[in-house]
Amino acid sequence: MTTRGRSVLALGLVVYVAAWAFGSKPLYPVAAGLILVSVCAWLWLRVVNRPFVAQRRVGPHEQVEGDDVSVRLELDYARRLVPPVATLVERLGRLGEQRQPFRRYGRRLRVEYTLKSVPRGRYVFAEARIELSDPFGLQQATVPLPAPGALLVFPRLVRLDRLFSESGAHALEGRRLLLRRPTGFDLHSVREHEPGESLRMIHWRSTARRGQLMVKELEDAPRDEIAVLLDAAADAVAGSSFDVQVRAAGSILDAYLRRGRRAVLVVNSDRHESCHAASPADRTRALELLAAVEPNGRGPLEALLGEEASPASRALELVVVTARLDRRLVDRLVQRALSRRPVSLVHVSAPTFAGHDHRLEPELLRLQSGGVPVTIVRAGDELKDRLEGAPVTASMHA
Repeated sequence: MTTRGRSVLALGLVVYVAAWAFGSKPLYPVAAGLILVSVCAWLWLRVVNRPFVAQRRVGPHEQVEGDDVSVRLELDYARRLVPPVATLVERLGRLGEQRQPFRRYGRRLRVEYTLKSVPRGRYVFAEARIELSDPFGLQQATVPLPAPGALLVFPRLVRLDRLFSESGAHALEGRRLLLRRPTGFDLHSVREHEPGESLRMIHWRSTARRGQLMVKELEDAPRDEIAVLLDAAADAVAGSSFDVQVRAAGSILDAYLRRGRRAVLVVNSDRHESCHAASPADRTRALELLAAVEPNGRGPLEALLGEEASPASRALELVVVTARLDRRLVDRLVQRALSRRPVSLVHVSAPTFAGHDHRLEPELLRLQSGGVPVTIVRAGDELKDRLEGAPVTASMHA
């Protein structure tokens, strides 16, 4: 019962007592009417408060950041008596609470609303319920709805015809290695050393722990050709800089998938997530990861690259998308380039997204002199132009 319903019922009782105390017969019908309308509203809601069959539809296609998202919910009601007033109430992640009235279409109730210019993200539908009420708002009942899951809004990618790392000396003399399928070896187990076996296969940690020579048993395992490493550092975000990082990583990954290259997306977040992709059909899984990623990484990027089991360090080629640079990361990238393992860097200048000017960073010059292709993305730049453009030269840093 609502506050209005309690007030009407209390007023009916007060009028009835006054009619009895003063012997006023005209007040009896008034008191009876107030009490009766409260009882009828209660009975009506008891009858219509039955389970619904809910059908939800969120937009006709994939949801992309910046677009309007339409949400539609229909309720099939088996009984002839349909609730007179019904309101959908649900909380949609950080978009907040949505409260929308249902419209009646025969024995169906339908609600449609539009979320304007939704940013990238994963929005969980929570606390979804239907509030039923009589026409006078005297009684109210709540019907919980099953959790519909989450709304995924993908990053807005740009279609790249070429990459900044493929120009000049970094273009592998104009050839694209579409058929390269390198393999590597994974550590499968360790066993005792047998006489005559090479000492190169000794697993020194197990040997030290067990006090006897132990050798590695390796199994052949395919390696991804391309690793796109997205740095989700929490301390290197300004304004929309991280969203630009996500768009850059997704666009580069999409470009390689369209060429038929096997790739893996690696995210340096608090969970160190990764997603392998072997064809354009795997693109959706990678986009789902990019839609939900948040800048909450705490570990340094160079530590992830130093892990032998990491997909980023195992890949034949590496593309790093980051907004922070330090000496240890640059050292590792230069070492990789000198060992003839292709690596390139997309540097998103976070200070420019906070209104500051881009400053010269000596570490970027070190990367360029070490043979690492670099491109810089500042606030206001066209992402497509920066990712397709030539590697940054010294004059472009000023």
